[in-house]
Formats: sequence, structure tokens, C-alpha cells
Amino acid sequence: MAVLIDGKAVSAKVKDEVKERVSAYKARTGKDVGLAVIMVGDNPASEIYVRNKIRACDYTGIRSYSYKYDDITEEALLELVYSLNDNDDIHGILVQLPLPRHINEDTILSAIAPTKDVDGFSAESIGNLALGKPGFRSCTPSGVMRLFEEYNIDLTGKSAVVIGRSNIVGKPLSFMLLEKNATVTICHSKTANLVDVVKNADVVCACLGRAKFVTADMIKQGAVVIDVGINKLDGKTVGDVDFENVLKKVQAITPVPGGVGPMTIAMLMQNTVISAEIAEKNATR
Repeated sequence: MAVLIDGKAVSAKVKDEVKERVSAYKARTGKDVGLAVIMVGDNPASEIYVRNKIRACDYTGIRSYSYKYDDITEEALLELVYSLNDNDDIHGILVQLPLPRHINEDTILSAIAPTKDVDGFSAESIGNLALGKPGFRSCTPSGVMRLFEEYNIDLTGKSAVVIGRSNIVGKPLSFMLLEKNATVTICHSKTANLVDVVKNADVVCACLGRAKFVTADMIKQGAVVIDVGINKLDGKTVGDVDFENVLKKVQAITPVPGGVGPMTIAMLMQNTVISAEIAEKNATR
């Protein structure tokens, strides 16, 4: 019988760990751990994400600083980021994506100090990950790796296929899988014979954003399937995997909702408290 990987339970565990670390940090320093959350525009989905992040801050004891703009110029947004970089009360800076078209996302993300890039989206953060150097790692892929850890899924020597090559999930997840000694293949819309490639995988990570794209005939018996997708289909939230049919073949699988999703915010909280702890150590040198 397939194991359902419970992201809600693991997320709660991570947030409880963060809560303890935040409390200990406050006891040592007398200061708050601070996370700045910047949002531009009125994207309904972004509103929900930001609200959930602030709620997680409240639970873990992290002080959230909210910067919400109906509209702002790229220059003014850059100035805000620079000012937050210089603010010792702020340990993490999160810019909610997407940004309006008149603002270059790469420009804004690159302006965030690497020591405060708790989303792990900047070129420097991704570069550090690729080179195996210390730095903050993208929250969703980090959450996937924590799920593997919690469920004792050994990746050594396993054939892992990542379907999707985004800078936020697909690429960083591939690097993290390599670190755990998996043999990694990245598939995308131009991959020839995609079904045959996926069918040979011990671990399948679907993060392409297409509802129920991964079907049972694409999955090897006994594989582990991680579904990062969040899609709307017939009024319901579904993943990139045809869950009901794939479930019959796998060793373990993440449901949608309740799988990878809750882990993203939990790992953001973890990155933020880590940033505060690093700043504390640097201040005492």
C-alpha cells in the first residue's frame, strides 16, 4: 500500500522547530527575528500567499514587516530593497512574485543582499547551490528534500526525473537531488520520448504546472512521486499528477493539496531564523 507523504504534518514539525529557535534567539539577543514581505499590485493568489506567510510568522514568533503597494516604480522598489538590506532589524526579504510588467523581477531579486535572500531566488543563491557552497536555498525544493528526509527515502544511486525546469523549483531541485547522490534527468516541453524517460525513474518530481499531466502509464511500479503542481480543474485544486490512478502503482506519493505546498512557507520560516542566527554570530566576531 502506498505511503501518503503528509506535508501538513512535516510542515507543522518544521514550524515548531523554528518557533523554538526564534524563542532562543530572542532570549540570547533581546531582539526579534524580522522578515520583510513586499507585494506590489492586487493579485488575489499573491494576497493569499502573503497572508499565509504572515500567519506563519505570527505562529513562529517572527516579526513580519509588510510593504504593500498598489503601484510603485522600479526605482522606488529598488530603494526600498536597499534600505531593507541596511536595516539590522530585517533578517529576510521576500518579494512576492509575480511583479507588474513594468518592474524587472531579476533586477529586484538581484538587489536583495545574499545574506537576506531567504527565498533563495537570486542568481547568487542559485549559483551557490549549483557549486555546493553555503547559501539560502529555494523554499519549495528545500521542502521536498525535507520530506524525503522525514520519510527516510534514500536517494543514493536512484534514478530521479524532474519534470519542469523553472528557476524557482525544477533547476534548484535537480541540484539538491544531485547532492544526495541521485542520478538526475531534467525533462521539459521539448524532451523527446518523455514517457519513456519518466517510466524508468525511481523518483519522479512533477513541477511543470499542468493538471494531471503525469499519468499511471508513465510511472514505474514502486516509484516515489512528488507532486509540486497546484492547478485548478473543474473547480478543484489538483496537482500535476493523476493522483487517483498513480496511487495504485507507487511506493510513496504526495497528495495535492496537503503535500509539498505547506512545506514552502515552513522552509521560508526556517531560512529566516537561520539568517538571524548567522547575523548574530557575525556580530560577535
